Amino acid sequence: MALKCGIVGLPNVGKSTLFNALTNAKALAANYPFATKDPNVGIITVPDQRLNKLAELVNPQKVLPTTVEIMDIAGLIKGASKGEGLGNQFLANIREVDAIVHVVRCFEDDNVVHVDGKIDPVNDKEVIDTELQLKDLELLEKRIEKLTRQAKNMDKALMHQLEFCKQLAAHIEQGQSARSFTVEEEDTDYFKEMYLLTGKPILYVCNVDEDSTTTGNSHTEALKGAVADENAQVILISAQIEADIAELETKEERKEFLDDMGLEEAGVDKLIRASYSLLDLITYFTAGEKEVRAWTIKTGTKAPQAAGVIHTDFEKGFIRAEVIKYADFVNFGSEAAVKEAGKLGVEGKEYTVGDGDVMHFRFNV
Repeated sequence: MALKCGIVGLPNVGKSTLFNALTNAKALAANYPFATKDPNVGIITVPDQRLNKLAELVNPQKVLPTTVEIMDIAGLIKGASKGEGLGNQFLANIREVDAIVHVVRCFEDDNVVHVDGKIDPVNDKEVIDTELQLKDLELLEKRIEKLTRQAKNMDKALMHQLEFCKQLAAHIEQGQSARSFTVEEEDTDYFKEMYLLTGKPILYVCNVDEDSTTTGNSHTEALKGAVADENAQVILISAQIEADIAELETKEERKEFLDDMGLEEAGVDKLIRASYSLLDLITYFTAGEKEVRAWTIKTGTKAPQAAGVIHTDFEKGFIRAEVIKYADFVNFGSEAAVKEAGKLGVEGKEYTVGDGDVMHFRFNV
């Protein structure tokens, strides 16, 4: 499964600069609203040292990392929920993504005009929240009207859905996002089927100046305080630093640059790791002479469903999974050595795949 994230934010917060740096794409970055009129889509290769190590040991013909799809969505303004600016397009684009990466401006620069004339990340966040909440309320109101008509026959299931929608709408009317609404297990599927904009997992990216990349500043602290009750992740990235890194040609040059800046990792690594955590994703590997490859699945995925990520036939005809723990593969140096040591596990349909498992599936269709 390819993870799809949408980068959102007010105009001139650094969305396109960050997008360009992350994907090495050439999206237009300009100092005025609506520089990005259509969503630009880029593919980020997910950095994973485990994949590199397996490739080193197996020496395959190909190495295939997993990827993240990044969509740079046009800047939002007040009134987007009513179609102002590029609002309708923005809101349609954001509905397509798995997670929202909300870039918030947390730096001072007189040369970069803020759409509201002042640097206030909390207000910026609230502007976008409000527009998304208004759109969700519009959808819920239509659903409530329809359910009210249908529930006249006193159907218990429909009446339950009607009450659920009313409570959810009341929650959003109070200025809260759907993701903070308590959903009982019996209502989880129904809630997901609504595809509410404010129900999507969100990662806040504070776009900071170079001096604030590790310690943050007053703007980042204000934003963290504002989202403390959202169960959302907040990370600090300097879009300008990421742009500088993207210009470097080799891995060695990038590492030297990061060392000089006092940074342990590039922002792209930080963003991807946070996104995986946000969506509860893990990686397993397949390793052979033809290719060593990474695959993305949800935490808690059983072996047949993990096999289905490779091909539906693998899941349909699943017989068993041969599993090597990553640490054992590295420790013994090869699949043959792992087998000799008795460390290869043979697992059935109920096996829950672990992060880093090296797997080979047996199936019959």
